[in-house]
Amino acid sequence: MDFSLCDRIMKNISRVIVGKDQTIELLLVALLAEGHVLLEDVPGVAKTLLAKSLAKSIGGSFNRVQFTPDLLPADITGFNIYDQKAGCFAFHSGPVSTHVLLADEINRTIPRTQSSLLECMEERQVTVDGQTHPLPAPFFVMATQNPIELEGTFPLPEAQLDRFLLKTRLGYPDRDEEIRIMERFRESDPLEQLNAVVTPDDITKLQQARRGILVSEPVRDYIADMVRATRDHPAVRFGASPRGSLGLMRAAQARATLKGRTYILPDDVKCLACPVLSHRLILKEEERLRGESTDHLIGELIGRIPVPTAAG
Repeated sequence: MDFSLCDRIMKNISRVIVGKDQTIELLLVALLAEGHVLLEDVPGVAKTLLAKSLAKSIGGSFNRVQFTPDLLPADITGFNIYDQKAGCFAFHSGPVSTHVLLADEINRTIPRTQSSLLECMEERQVTVDGQTHPLPAPFFVMATQNPIELEGTFPLPEAQLDRFLLKTRLGYPDRDEEIRIMERFRESDPLEQLNAVVTPDDITKLQQARRGILVSEPVRDYIADMVRATRDHPAVRFGASPRGSLGLMRAAQARATLKGRTYILPDDVKCLACPVLSHRLILKEEERLRGESTDHLIGELIGRIPVPTAAG
């Protein structure tokens, strides 16, 4: 397998997105791990641009859904309509039938519509009127939510949050990056000149290669200790589930793939513990009111849990 494809995708996206290499890497980690990403950030920091750049770079199709309170499940998954000529019902696929789906401001729609994505994200299929329709491969959801506007929002339930492999944010650019953004977009939009550097089939092969990445026993123990520690922490009401353990392992395999390795290092686990686990924890109410954050808690666990000395 040509692992240089990953580097090619990252460099291509960086032609459009300035100074966010770590976020781009996390996006590719989720893609190769066959997971999905929740991006929580303020408006105007290039969330949509990032999703479009990823779709173009992998030669995949792209759809964007603006989530609003009146959005219905059929507006996402598709619906059956009666074809008078054929004398039967025909399925009209919704925007979810794509390689990269941007679920914009996902917390602005009602829980019923939010939950319509669960089957799509977990099983890569949609079921309408008892008929199941497979989604394209690869299938990747990048959902966004605005952390500052609470009016008219419906917080994602724990079951929905748990379906996202990782949660991250872009953040504001620093001064030099902001100047580079203005210069890069001064005369034209670089996204318009962006070409595919791989194909969707290449991504599928990379996903298959990721599954073969070695996870040694010491690293498995390290992941288990990390996840179990979230359940035993006195500040936590509910810790990460076994889905969190699997997610952390798969994400670490994907990061090893990006780095061109055939095995996981403990550093892979440490780098991904916060984005993979923090959104899966529910703090006790008193700890939340004190200003405790799950990010800080995961950082504390990383510093406390012994790191294995041999990885593979």
